[in-house]
Amino acid sequence: MKISLLKHRDASAAPIEASAPAARGIGARLLHEAREALPPTLFFFVGFNFVVLTTNLLLADHSATVGNFLVATFAALVVGKAVLVANALPYISRYDRAPLIRPILFKTAFYSIVVFLVRLLERFVHFTVVEHNRPRGFVSYAMSTFSWDRFLAINLWICILFLIYVTASEVARLFGRRELRRMFFTSRPAELQLNRRQQIRQLIHVSQLLDAHPFADFRDPASAAHAELIDSLERLAR
Repeated sequence: MKISLLKHRDASAAPIEASAPAARGIGARLLHEAREALPPTLFFFVGFNFVVLTTNLLLADHSATVGNFLVATFAALVVGKAVLVANALPYISRYDRAPLIRPILFKTAFYSIVVFLVRLLERFVHFTVVEHNRPRGFVSYAMSTFSWDRFLAINLWICILFLIYVTASEVARLFGRRELRRMFFTSRPAELQLNRRQQIRQLIHVSQLLDAHPFADFRDPASAAHAELIDSLERLAR
């Protein structure tokens, strides 16, 4: 009897133990996606609410604008979700090896188009599900009653904010987030001769030197490229 009870307990515990790794995997995946969506969401939360605040100040509209700020916050959530979707597509890394201006412009346009489509899709869902209209009437509704001036103005701001966001992201990827944080928020010791600008110039000079000469030139101690590389490294180490 005891043996049968133990077997029954083992059989009932087996599905729970098997589902535990799957649950942990789903939780890890959701946590990773939340971390990926957090930076653009926070950036556009600040950006959109700043646009709303400055617009109200320019128009001298000092009335209660809680609804406008809620709309801006919701738009930031939409942008964060759209960035998460765009990052999962293979095309987003197409120009990662090109000069920096190309991935910045490509990702800015790519993200902006994705957000444009997501915003249209959200409006379509609201038109069909919330307002209980037929899907075939969405085109005529969009052409006749939709506020295209406001819609396009918001998309222009999204493009500008995306340009700032993508530029900062690419620079962070170039230098590394930890190094970029150290460059912005820590000071170099007084005994080091090079300041931040001189250090960056030396790093750029080393990069140009590596592009201009084959690697075999640096192996030869008698070559000018080897001597110039050693001199630059010594300057960086001071």
